[in-house]
Amino acid sequence: MTHVARPAHPDAYLLDPAPLLPSTLAGIEQQLARLLGSDAPVVVFQAEAILALEAVATALAAPGRAAINVATGPYGVIFGDWMRRAGARVVDVESALDSVATVEQVVAALDAHPDVAVLALAHAEAATGGSNPVTEIVRAARERGVVTVVDAVASVGAEPVDPTAWGADVCVIGPQKALAGPAGISAATVSDRAWDLAESHPAPLRSSSLSLLDWRDGWLRTDRSVIPGTPSVLETRALGAALDRVETEGLPAVVARHEAAASRARAGLADLGLRPWQRGPQGYASVVTTVAVPEDVDPRAFTEAAVAAGRGLVVAGPGSLAGRLVRINHTGRSATAEAVDLALEALATACATAGRRTR
Repeated sequence: MTHVARPAHPDAYLLDPAPLLPSTLAGIEQQLARLLGSDAPVVVFQAEAILALEAVATALAAPGRAAINVATGPYGVIFGDWMRRAGARVVDVESALDSVATVEQVVAALDAHPDVAVLALAHAEAATGGSNPVTEIVRAARERGVVTVVDAVASVGAEPVDPTAWGADVCVIGPQKALAGPAGISAATVSDRAWDLAESHPAPLRSSSLSLLDWRDGWLRTDRSVIPGTPSVLETRALGAALDRVETEGLPAVVARHEAAASRARAGLADLGLRPWQRGPQGYASVVTTVAVPEDVDPRAFTEAAVAAGRGLVVAGPGSLAGRLVRINHTGRSATAEAVDLALEALATACATAGRRTR
C-alpha cells in the first residue's frame, strides 16, 4: 500500500497527538513535587481538580467515620457533601461568605469531637476571595492525630503552598489559576498516613476513575512503564509547559507578583470609594480580589457595566453571590499592574453607569 502523506496543518498536533510517554508523566510528577517541596507521592489526575477533590473525599471518608469540614465557600461546602455521601459523620465549621474560618473555631470543633479522623479545608476560595489560616489549622489537627486535606487549587502560585511545612497529608492543586496552566488536569500529594486511612476503608472504591488506590497500585507501585488507561495527552503536556514557565520565572516571583496585584487592587478600591468583599485585614486571597457591590446602586446595572468594561478581568459573583460582589481576576498571567489598572477602570465605569460618584 502506498503511503499518502497528509498536508501540513497548523493544528496537526491537536488532531493526531503523539502518545504520552510514561517518562514524560514521571518527569511532570517530579516537577510537581519540586513545586510543592514535597517528598510524598504525587498523583496526577487526568481530569480537572474537582475530580481530584472528589476522589480524595471518597477515599478518606467512610461509613461512621467522623470528619470536620471547614466550609468557608462553595468548594468547602461540596467537599463536605462528598464525605457525607460516603457515609461519614461530618461536622461543618462554617463562616459567613465574607470572612474565613478562625483557628479558635476549628480547635473548638476538634476538642468537641475527639474521634475525628479527617479534617478538610480550602486554603483559598476564588469565589469569595478569602484565604484560610491553613498553617495553624493543619497544625492543630495534626497535633490530635487527624489526617488533613488541603484544597490548594486556587492558592498554589498565588500564595505560599508548602504541604510538608504545614504537615498536610493531602494537598490538591490545579494549574488553571495562578500557574496559568490547563484546567483539564490536576494533582495531589498523598502522605503515608493518608494512604493508610484509605486502605482502612471497609469497602474502598475500586475500578473507578475516583479510586486513589487504583492509581497507586496501577502506577505508583509499578515500574511506571505503562500509563494506566488513556491519559490526557494535551493537558499533561500543557501542564509540563506551565511548570517549565513557573520554574523559569521562579515560584517566589510568581507568588510575589500575585501578592502585589492583590495589594494594588485593594488600594485602588479605596481610591474609588469601594471596598473588598472580604472583611479582612486577615484572610485576603491573592489569586483574586472580590469587590462588594455598593448598597446604594442597582446591583445588576453595576455588575453588568463592570463585566462589560472589564475585558474578562472582572466577572460577576457566582450563585448566591451574584449582585453582591464582583471579582477582579488578577490571576496567572493577569497578575500584573496593567491588568489590575484595567479592572479598576472598569469598576470606575460601573460606578459612573450606576450613578455613583467616585472619590
